[in-house]
Amino acid sequence: MAAPVRISVQADLAALTRRLNDFERKQLPFASAQALTAVAKRVQAAEKAALPQVFDRPTPFTVNSIGIKAARKNTQEALVFVKDIAASYLEPYEFGGTHKLIGSGKTWLNPKDMALLNQYGNFNRAVLKRLEGRSDIFVGSIKTKSGESIGGVWQRPVDVKAVKRSGKRGVGMRGVNKSGHLKLLIRFGDAQPVRQHLDFGKRGREVVAATYRAEFAAAFAKALATAK
Repeated sequence: MAAPVRISVQADLAALTRRLNDFERKQLPFASAQALTAVAKRVQAAEKAALPQVFDRPTPFTVNSIGIKAARKNTQEALVFVKDIAASYLEPYEFGGTHKLIGSGKTWLNPKDMALLNQYGNFNRAVLKRLEGRSDIFVGSIKTKSGESIGGVWQRPVDVKAVKRSGKRGVGMRGVNKSGHLKLLIRFGDAQPVRQHLDFGKRGREVVAATYRAEFAAAFAKALATAK
């Protein structure tokens, strides 16, 4: 994402450890790192669970793109992050802007035929490549009767009666355009502003505020019990 969202628990830690003795203070770095990592895992789980509330059928790739980096005694910082590829198209949902365009193109692809979408409701550019290679497909702009120019991927109509009269065998009619006129499969246009909000940072702060003290208490108790 464009900028990291930093959440500090220093004030909580200071309040929780104000009256420690020397023995207890030696266990503090380990316990603190353990608590930070445990909270990061909670944040990760919350962010993953929230994705279906923001997106319709998020792909496993998107859900699994939320990772964590555990805290260490010498760093005292745990990281919850979105992996680079997913971050590039999720960023507008957190910071605002327009939808990420497919691939490196400059055109927003708006499928009109839902059969072109995969099981997650997404359109893959590989589908466009396959369409472009078909003889019944036209890619370009059409001017309507109203004078509007619409660019996109169009499917030419097939004269079903003519095919039947020809007596050709083995001619597949599934998926052909039987409407008698050009059919718009994918409309080209400009990227649209993102309307949904991911609230990644806000959700993370809420989880930290709700769970850090309990996680630290558990980690510190374990550190004291296992200290040599």
